[in-house]
Amino acid sequence: MTATTPAGRPGLPRPPTRALVVWCPDWPVVAAEIVDGVAATGPVAVLHANRVVACSEAARADGVHPGLRRREAQSRCPGLTVVDHDLSRDARAFEPVVAAVEQIVAGVEVLRPGVCAVAARGPARYFGGEETAAEQIVEHVAQACEVECQIGVADGCYAAGLAARTGRIVPPGASPAFLADLPVRVLGRPDLADLLRRLGLRTLGDFAGLPARDVLARFGPDAALAHRLAAGRDEHPFTPRQPPPELAVTADYDEPIDRVDVAAFAARALAEQLHDRLGGYGLACTRVGIEAVTAHGQELHRTWRHDGILTAAAIADRLRWQLDGWLTGAAARRPGAGGTVPPAAPTAGIIRLRLVPDGVLAQAALQPGLWGETGEEGARARRALTRVQGLLGPDAVVTAVLGGGRSPVDQIRLVPWGDERAPARPSLPPWPGQLPPPAPAIVLPAPLPAEVYDATGQPVTVSARLVLSAAPARLAVGTAAPVDVTGWAGPWPIDERWWAPAEARRRARFQVALADGSALLVARADGRWVVEAIYD
Repeated sequence: MTATTPAGRPGLPRPPTRALVVWCPDWPVVAAEIVDGVAATGPVAVLHANRVVACSEAARADGVHPGLRRREAQSRCPGLTVVDHDLSRDARAFEPVVAAVEQIVAGVEVLRPGVCAVAARGPARYFGGEETAAEQIVEHVAQACEVECQIGVADGCYAAGLAARTGRIVPPGASPAFLADLPVRVLGRPDLADLLRRLGLRTLGDFAGLPARDVLARFGPDAALAHRLAAGRDEHPFTPRQPPPELAVTADYDEPIDRVDVAAFAARALAEQLHDRLGGYGLACTRVGIEAVTAHGQELHRTWRHDGILTAAAIADRLRWQLDGWLTGAAARRPGAGGTVPPAAPTAGIIRLRLVPDGVLAQAALQPGLWGETGEEGARARRALTRVQGLLGPDAVVTAVLGGGRSPVDQIRLVPWGDERAPARPSLPPWPGQLPPPAPAIVLPAPLPAEVYDATGQPVTVSARLVLSAAPARLAVGTAAPVDVTGWAGPWPIDERWWAPAEARRRARFQVALADGSALLVARADGRWVVEAIYD
């Protein structure tokens, strides 16, 4: 879109905002050292979904790099220390670093744990130049937190973030030229990068040279966004407007919050309230300011930014991470760290929380429906469930999450309302030995004892080779009278974890239809028959 003057003549485009990005290399590894005491000087790898997401310098020397599978990384570096990825740990450990940066410059925005940004104009004018400001920040963070960081300055946060990886200050207007020679893998989209390389587009400059309309038509909206970044245009070219005061939400607490679990519950309720209030105006936010007041009158403030629209769950996560960082931040600092950074933990429990949406934009998807507000019934249900949790506790309201497994019991996981709905086991690829459809309507929390008889009244058994001693003719559940079997199918055997005797499970399962119209899933294990589920 071309900017125009009030008279309609083309005007000069708004100059891009200079951004100063503070980047802490290998932050998940450093956070594991700060919080869990893992020696980052040795070979360490942080894994998520069985793949390396970050590794130490010693691990890189042995050929380990992000993207490797766990087994491949351990084969390249036999002495590799493996740590699970924990975003809460990363955010908690990063809080003292943000506090140190905030002592030098104002208006710090956390992009993600390990990366924060500020507008470069203020510190550059105060310290007499961007390079001097960068040196001051690096030195202060090193002295205060004993953490290594690098600074990048460029037009826009994306280019500045890439410049920080080499500690470079890109001159004004030179961001497109700086990005042009970088490989397409820096876009952070592996599938798109692989496709572009196969098409002969190996650098961001090659990709940026394509017409934007053709990129959108051929590759889709996400690739169009990546095309903007490759051309040196920031992901958020708009200037966030200052929201009206009534958009902020506040919660006061009679009992001061001094525990992380209580803070997490409060965060979820306040995040839902903010999200609903924004939705009522057809708005969404990309940045959220978190303000807290302690019982001693101490005021705490932090701004979190997200590359996209913040959902209710995303707001709750960032508020929970920030409260975790404030409440336990002092313990997360390295022992003996110097500097004058005050303790990150508040001096007393938190009695007031306030969420202020800093970057607000119109969200067309949140328009009212023809017969009432969109999602109004769902909002009422969420408020009711949250109220029940407030009365009875977080575990009093649970929802079922369907995942992978060989039996219905393994496929169902109950999670508290509002928590991440992640399955206990992946559903793809299909599990060998998985029961065929249809799925049972009721999965019993505890199997019911049963007996299966043949036509002569003798108990039916299953051999080690999964052969029935006779066809099932009657089935009795518990102490009830036996019922005739009108049809059956199976067996579907399970022989799991045979290499670990204490955890081994071996059983055969059958689908049985009875004369009274019921259908059951029965299993034979350890010489006993049990009913595991009931079909509708």
